[in-house]
Amino acid sequence: MDIYNFMKTIVLGPPGTGKTTTLLNEMDKCLKNTDPDKIGFFSFTQKAAYEARDRAMKKFNFSEDDLPYFRTLHSLAFRRLGLKKENVMQNKHYQDLGRKMNVRLDYHEYDNEHTGIFSTNSDILRIIQLSKLRNITPEQQYNLQEHTQDVSLRDLLICYNEINAYKKEYNLIDFTDMIVNFVKSDVSPKFDVVFLDEAQDLSSVQWNMAKSIWDKTQDTYIAGDDDQAIFRWAGADVDSFITQKGKIMQLTQSYRIPQVVHDIASKIVTRIQNRLPKKWRPKTQRGLLSYYHAFQDINMREGNWLVLARTRYMLNDLENVLYSKGMFYRNKFKKAYEQDLYDAIFDWEEARKGKPINAEQITRIASYMSPNHYQKEELQHLNKDSFYSIEELLNSKGLLTQKVWYEAFDQAPEERVRYIRRMRENGEQLNKNARITLSTIHGAKGGESQNVVLLTDLSRNTQRNYERNPDDENRLFYVGATRTKEHLHIIRPQDIYKSFRI
Repeated sequence: MDIYNFMKTIVLGPPGTGKTTTLLNEMDKCLKNTDPDKIGFFSFTQKAAYEARDRAMKKFNFSEDDLPYFRTLHSLAFRRLGLKKENVMQNKHYQDLGRKMNVRLDYHEYDNEHTGIFSTNSDILRIIQLSKLRNITPEQQYNLQEHTQDVSLRDLLICYNEINAYKKEYNLIDFTDMIVNFVKSDVSPKFDVVFLDEAQDLSSVQWNMAKSIWDKTQDTYIAGDDDQAIFRWAGADVDSFITQKGKIMQLTQSYRIPQVVHDIASKIVTRIQNRLPKKWRPKTQRGLLSYYHAFQDINMREGNWLVLARTRYMLNDLENVLYSKGMFYRNKFKKAYEQDLYDAIFDWEEARKGKPINAEQITRIASYMSPNHYQKEELQHLNKDSFYSIEELLNSKGLLTQKVWYEAFDQAPEERVRYIRRMRENGEQLNKNARITLSTIHGAKGGESQNVVLLTDLSRNTQRNYERNPDDENRLFYVGATRTKEHLHIIRPQDIYKSFRI
C-alpha cells in the first residue's frame, strides 16, 4: 500500500446517484483555498471535463487559461509531451500504410466524446490496439480469441512490425503511445488535488498514467461504477477499478431511476459475477414499464425518447419506421445533413414574420434556392455584422421570392422536403435537438431520457460474446435500462436464440 492511499477517496455510485456532481462539489471546496492550476480534473470524456471547467469558470470568475488541467488524460499527455496534431497517427496514415501493404486498415475515434476509444473494421488493427491498451503482447491478445475475422498470427505480427516502422519513419505516435510516453517521461505536473471521473472505463495503460499523476498529488478523488464498465471491448480494465484501495464514499440515492426500472436493473446487475456490492435506492416515483412485440407498436407522438439497440445496424430499420411516420429523430451515428436545412427553414420562417436575419443565415437560406429565387452574386455584398429585413433583401440584396419554404427552397432534396412536411403536419418542431434519438447502448453512456426504448435483440457476434463473457452484456443492458427517468419500453426479441434475457 502506498502512502497516498490514505488520501485517496473512491466515489462509488450506481446510475443517477450524482458521482460527477459529488466530484464537482468537492472541486468547489478545493478551489476556495487552492490555486486553480494546482487542481487536475480528468474525465473519460472531453464533454465532462469541459463542463467541470465551465462550472469553475462561472462560479469563481476564472478564465480558461486559469484552469489548464481540466481535460481528458489523452489531452493532458498531448499537452505535456509538447505534441502537435501532425505528430499523431491519423486514419489517413493507417489507410496509406494499408495501401502499401495491400491490407485494409482504418482507425478512428469511437465518437467525438470518448477520446481514445477506437473503432476499426480491421481485426488485425483491433488486436494490435487492444494489446497496447492492455499492456500485453499482440500474440497474447491474439490467443484470447476475441477477434471475429480469420486472422493469422503471421499476418498480425507482420502488420504490427510494419506499423511500428511506419511510425518511426514519419515520426508519429498513436493515442496509446501518448499515454505510455507520458509515464516513461515522468512529465506529470504536481497537483494538490486530482479528480478522476468515469474511472471504470480506463484501460490498463491509462491506469498507469493515473497512478503516475496521483503519486505526485496530495489528495485524489476517483469516481466510477464498476457495474457500468461497458468498454472492455475497447481495452477498459474494470479490475483495476474494483481493486483500488482508499476511503469509499458510497452514494446510495438515485435521482434518476424510478422504482420499476430499479427493480429491472437490480435483476440484471445481480447476474454480474465480478463486481463491488452496492445498495442504492430509486426515487419515490413508481415509473412505468411496458413490453412490446415490435418497435412499430410504440406510440412515440409525444415526449422525448432515447431508443437503444445493441449494434448500429439494428438502428437502420428503426430509422425507416420513424422516417415513414414523419417523426423528428436523429441517428447518433449518422451526420445530421438535414440540420442546415432545418436551420434554414427556421430562419426563413422567422424572416417572413418580420425578424431581421444576418449574412450567415441568408447564405444558408440561399444555398437551397435556385437563381430563380435568389441572385447569389449579391451575397458577397452583404455586411457580416449587419441584419437585414426580408423587404431589404427583396429590394436590393438579390432575393426574388417570399414564398413558403417548401416552394422557395427549390434546391432542397425532394425526399427531405417531403419528410419535413410530414413532420410539420404531425406538429413536430424543428429544434436543434431531435425529440427522438437513436443510439447504441454504448453511445448513450451518460445520457438519460423520460422515455427509453430498449431492444433486446443481439447479433450473432454479440450473442457469442454473451455466452463467453456474460458480465459484459449484463453490464451493458444494465446501463441501457438505467438511462430511464420515467418510462422504460422493452421490445421483445425477434429471435429468442439471439437475445438478451431480461
